[in-house]
Amino acid sequence: MSDAPVITDSERDELRRHGIMLTSLGELAAWGRSKSVWPLQFGLACCAIEMISASMARFDIARFGSEVFRPSPRQADLLIVSGTVTKKMAPQVIRLWNQMPDPKYCIAMGACAISGGPFKQGYNVLKGIDRFIPVDIYIPGCPPRPEALLHGLIQLQEKIKSGAPTAGAQSARPGECVIPEFGAHDLEPSKDPAIWQPPVITRGTS
Repeated sequence: MSDAPVITDSERDELRRHGIMLTSLGELAAWGRSKSVWPLQFGLACCAIEMISASMARFDIARFGSEVFRPSPRQADLLIVSGTVTKKMAPQVIRLWNQMPDPKYCIAMGACAISGGPFKQGYNVLKGIDRFIPVDIYIPGCPPRPEALLHGLIQLQEKIKSGAPTAGAQSARPGECVIPEFGAHDLEPSKDPAIWQPPVITRGTS
């Protein structure tokens, strides 16, 4: 058992006010990782226009260290699912996710990526990318503005910096996810049970 003195948060804040920074190697690595999140250069539908706008001069995602949109999934650690995920496109999205190195993060941007949006009742649209990929941050809207994406990115950075386990690390199947195939009537499987389970609805009896 270590006899090293434990410093409280209030004592650490007091030292910080005097210009003395105390940290650990793990905290320093998490801080550096949070400030250099590289998104994959990949868009699906209308929300991709808002994602592109966030990288332009007016909003300037470079202020948060994420201006490096990588063209290869092997060089990226953030997948922004920006737009409608059709069942024809879902296996390709999941394949890109599997090719990204760990640790990796996922942002579901817009109502379509979260739940299918206005196309939820359509036969050809996936009702949420979180049925196959563990999602860290949900950004609602149709479409969400670039400021909303920046806010979601800041939330993800805080999550990484705090050392909280990400959705990918917490899932029952970390790393690679199941890639569905086209069945006779639907994707097979229609969801990854290790990642997503339908909510249990309890109805009262009269």
